[in-house]
Amino acid sequence: QVQLVESGGGLVQAGGSLRLSCAASGRTLSDHAMGWFRQAPGKEREFVAAISQSSGTTDYADSVKGRFTISRDNAKNTVYLQMNRLKPEDTAVYYCAADYSRAAVLGGTAARWGQGTQVTVSS
Repeated sequence: QVQLVESGGGLVQAGGSLRLSCAASGRTLSDHAMGWFRQAPGKEREFVAAISQSSGTTDYADSVKGRFTISRDNAKNTVYLQMNRLKPEDTAVYYCAADYSRAAVLGGTAARWGQGTQVTVSS
């Protein structure tokens, strides 16, 4: 089974940047589509970004398009989320997700999830 561990969260001022990492153990990530989701206090979990197994296809929520970039390094079994021009509304716990099916990742029904990393953006 794939186990996912997120890191890289923290406190940053509006306009700043953070890079989140999601490291996998247990088996290779190369045959999994990957995604990032976030959940703010009192809100539903929402899709942020996804990347296909080969990195050939990426998807983004409209709210982060042009500011966030998802990437993967299959040799390191790691997926990244580069977050630039952060806004206070980006404050949330960010979760990494993995599934053989890209549709499952996009739909929020991925089989594997990490524990999350907190991102706080101050104004």
